[in-house]
Amino acid sequence: MPAADRNWMRRAAIAILSLSLAGCATTGARDPADPLQPMNRGIYRFNDSLDRAALKPVAVAYHEHTPPWFQTGVGNFFNNLGTPGTAVNQLLQGKLLAAGQDTLRFVINTTLGWGGVLDVASGASLPQHDEDLGQTLGKWGVPAGPYLMVPLLGPSTLRDLPSRVADTFLKPLYWFDPGNARWVSLGLSVVDTRARLLPLDETLDGVYDKYAFLRNGYLQRRQFLVYDGNPPEEPLDEEMLDDSGGDEAAEPVPPQP
Repeated sequence: MPAADRNWMRRAAIAILSLSLAGCATTGARDPADPLQPMNRGIYRFNDSLDRAALKPVAVAYHEHTPPWFQTGVGNFFNNLGTPGTAVNQLLQGKLLAAGQDTLRFVINTTLGWGGVLDVASGASLPQHDEDLGQTLGKWGVPAGPYLMVPLLGPSTLRDLPSRVADTFLKPLYWFDPGNARWVSLGLSVVDTRARLLPLDETLDGVYDKYAFLRNGYLQRRQFLVYDGNPPEEPLDEEMLDDSGGDEAAEPVPPQP
């Protein structure tokens, strides 16, 4: 679907905004989309501990000691690497115009933008999109399946997890790997992504149940992306209708003489 940009900070902001509107979950709440919650919570605690001990300090140092133009260039570069995967998934979804636009974006930014470091295509009024195989499978009717908290990778679902692996093969750097460039780029991408999420840490620290908050935000955001911003309305709860009196309660009371 169209997006202003593909950086993770804005993605996380969408998740937090959606949860702010929906209300916060509590630890005791059971979500049918999360049948593996005890295991997922254990993995979340592991990921959170690893982040606080290693990843966050590195991201803070990266953010504070590298110039903004460098951080912008790194973000543009990795966004550009994801463009071929977006174009392929647009074709699989029948979005021919968007696929053509992103293919042209990739060509322009790769050739004129120093390998994607400069986002020249945005100046040419070519919109940027965000599609992956998980969204494509969702478009095809494949259900999301149970929510999964994956070690090191974070939130996912049974549908999205294998899709992440498949999308990796669509990135040019996977096929063109001079020396250790793949591993260096992976490390830099992880640090850059974490640095973009730093402004959200204070918000998350004020949430009572961060696990449920992140889970609900991830699931709502994925549904939003699968349906291109127009997810179907949730069906009304029949028990709630019965409690409120059903159709009979809606009948007007005749005026008394």
